[in-house]
Amino acid sequence: MISGERLSWQSPFERSIDAVLQRRGTPVVVLASGDPFLYGVGATLSRHVAAAEMRTIPAPSAFSLAASRLGWPLQDATTISLHGRPIDLIRPHLHPGRRIIALTSDEKGPRELATLLAATGFGQSQLTVLEALGGDRERQRSVVAADFDLVDIDPLNVCALEVATGEGARILPFSPGLEDDLFEHDGQITKREIRAMTLSALAPCHGQLLWDIGAGSGSIGIEWMLADPSLKTIAIEQSPERAARIARNAPAFGVPHLAVIEGAAPAALAGLPQPDTIFLGGGGSEPGVIDAAIAALRRGGRLVANAVTLEMEAVLLSEHAKRGGSLTRIEISRAAPVGSMSGWRPAMPVTQWRWTKG
Repeated sequence: MISGERLSWQSPFERSIDAVLQRRGTPVVVLASGDPFLYGVGATLSRHVAAAEMRTIPAPSAFSLAASRLGWPLQDATTISLHGRPIDLIRPHLHPGRRIIALTSDEKGPRELATLLAATGFGQSQLTVLEALGGDRERQRSVVAADFDLVDIDPLNVCALEVATGEGARILPFSPGLEDDLFEHDGQITKREIRAMTLSALAPCHGQLLWDIGAGSGSIGIEWMLADPSLKTIAIEQSPERAARIARNAPAFGVPHLAVIEGAAPAALAGLPQPDTIFLGGGGSEPGVIDAAIAALRRGGRLVANAVTLEMEAVLLSEHAKRGGSLTRIEISRAAPVGSMSGWRPAMPVTQWRWTKG
């Protein structure tokens, strides 16, 4: 017989973690299903308890169990946890032919997922709901997402998707420089070719935070976060309408955690977490903005600023003369009708300054 105090998991989950930590120094057994270090309690505890203080006995994760039931090689499938997280996170993974295994929060998750798929042009995707895996109540049912009609779904479930695209499917390519029309905007947007070159200059690296000052539609910060799940963005925008637009664009691209600060730089920068990288796309010619950005930037961090106006270009020329870095002139022309023929119509040239803080 096992003796000792028995505690049940509490809500919110953090209260149970506190209960474990309060018993530090005495033997504590933590029981949880699946692999505790794959979106599990082990991953949470490891932020507070050293590995040397723990002995872990993992079991198959829900992802492993689902793959074994479906006969899917797990290394070829995309796995994502939507448990306690926004369902929009799945959007960047919706590519034709892709297999996705998604852990949901509860019995409502599969229907919410099917609704999102149908609304974004993926309604013909096959959705398989695997319930109570490894238990007495285990069940597996499949349905086309657009025709979702499953009921009495077990709260413990995993959804497996075989993605199929229909007309107008909202596919987000992996490359930077997404089509402008994918974004809701009022014309204040870094155009796709310039955006691709700007993302290259920003050079996102694992875990970094970007300040997007004068964010407009939020396109730079959104594509920054799409480069890797570890990346974060704070978008600073003084226009209430544009700030609201950024807040709508972010979940539509599967990056709902993008933070939006409504306010004008440099005042709006006060108290924000220190950035690894800064993009100045708008408002950089205002007094004090570049100085405040440079002061806030982490040592070794990168600042990229784009200018389309003569006033902002003059600021960048001055900063380059004073601090160094590199200057690039970007000119894009697009074919357009000229009477009954075609010709090149140049877009406004962009001057780009890239600088690294020493």
